[in-house]
Amino acid sequence: MFGYSDTWQLVINTATTIVTFLMVFLIQKTQNKDAIAIQIKLNELIAANEKASNRIVSIEDLTEEELVKVNKYYRQLAAIIKKEKNSKVSHSIDDIKILNEQKQKVRKNIRAITK
Repeated sequence: MFGYSDTWQLVINTATTIVTFLMVFLIQKTQNKDAIAIQIKLNELIAANEKASNRIVSIEDLTEEELVKVNKYYRQLAAIIKKEKNSKVSHSIDDIKILNEQKQKVRKNIRAITK
């Protein structure tokens, strides 16, 4: 319709493909930089809060299985908070461990008494 040759169309398509590839690369690099910056900011907030668990400062380095375990702890923590009347009380992963240890001691005592 405009009288362009096949060669000209091939050149335009190739240039468009290259520009698209470079733009995608640039966008991904910018997003990675933003993600790292946000992670650093979050790490600083966690490290600055005296009641926060420092274990999650570099949580992005954990394996998927380890992340599942941490998620399980936080679900348990959420369940404890729901049961409490005062939701302003601070808890951590350590609270869950202490609670679990206390439960195990009680179970052992019950087993010892019932034997």
